[in-house]
Amino acid sequence: MNRDRINKILNQIPTHFIVIFMILVWVLPTFGLLVTSLRPSQAINTSGWWTVMSPPRGSAEFTQYCAECHGANGDALPNANLTNPELVSQFPRSLQLLNALNSEIDGQPHMQNIQIPEAQAAADIAVYLRNISGIDEQPRFTFSNYIDALVGYRGTSTYQQDCAAGTASLDLACDASDLLNPRGMGRAFLNSLLVTIPATILPILFAAFAGYAFAWLDFKGRFLLFAILVGLQVVPLQMTLVPISRLYAQLGLNGTFLGVWLFHTGFGMPYAIYLMRNFLGSLPRDLFESAYLDGASHWTAFYKLVLPLAMPAIASLGIFQFLWVWNDLLVALVFLGGTTPVMTYQISNMVTSLGAGWQLLTASAFLSMLLPMIVFFALQRYFVRGMLAGAVKG
Repeated sequence: MNRDRINKILNQIPTHFIVIFMILVWVLPTFGLLVTSLRPSQAINTSGWWTVMSPPRGSAEFTQYCAECHGANGDALPNANLTNPELVSQFPRSLQLLNALNSEIDGQPHMQNIQIPEAQAAADIAVYLRNISGIDEQPRFTFSNYIDALVGYRGTSTYQQDCAAGTASLDLACDASDLLNPRGMGRAFLNSLLVTIPATILPILFAAFAGYAFAWLDFKGRFLLFAILVGLQVVPLQMTLVPISRLYAQLGLNGTFLGVWLFHTGFGMPYAIYLMRNFLGSLPRDLFESAYLDGASHWTAFYKLVLPLAMPAIASLGIFQFLWVWNDLLVALVFLGGTTPVMTYQISNMVTSLGAGWQLLTASAFLSMLLPMIVFFALQRYFVRGMLAGAVKG
């Protein structure tokens, strides 16, 4: 018995390793993105996210060259208090610091018997001194990246600091109205919601009606129509962008939310109807026959029976359609353009042509992931049941 149990456990080990590996492949980059988005821009540019709990830059060099005389906190000498911003401001770069370290104090070498640090070590010490003195204090974590990304701020410092100093851009009011700045992710977030919510509800609503009709209504040619719908799933939407764009231009729908809603609804319908029809077709026939015998109409059966029982399929469709529309760039770019930017379009504008703005990019990327993750985890209990819709009939 023990041997069989040991063999069973050993046989499960490869499966556990594969599951753990798949989880790490997804979770580790996401966690790294989250940590990076919460770090100051200087820390992002100089070190990786995995060093977030490491000592501040220059602390090791400070301990090696300076702590013996100035103390571990830099305030051991009252006449040379390294936490005094007025004193530290005299050494903004390694050159000034090295000149001071090479000088003499009361006829004695500044460093006594300690070796003069190299240029890079001196630069790290200068950064550390500006940190502990409060001139360039760098917290481990900050929400400034998210605030800057939401308002679309690209100043020399952060939005909060420049607003407090009165040096923010002229097109910003330094109040809540800045969240609607066209360059910010706040405005793009609202645009994405205006695109995604109707483009998710409409195909699910139409697919529920069509799925009920294909499953429980007898009409001529329904199997042929259903086969055509299934076949339409293989049609790539890129083939239709040009003709539909020309049609929208004639109807005045280019650049409107309605045009994007109709496009996503049309291309979401084939799979939605396929899933709904399979799920509703697996429901017990006796249930509907009993409802019809009791005098229920098709609308009553649909409203009272189909919708409550079809929640797993509806939730699965909601997850798929929401993720597809939310993460879409091509359709939004073609029919809305940059005048009404969605989040996928606005993220690309966070980084300049020279590669600056990584802190805004990481915060924007995590903001774009946040709502889909909430939707998925809120509906995940229905997900598996909806995916298996119609797979087993008993």
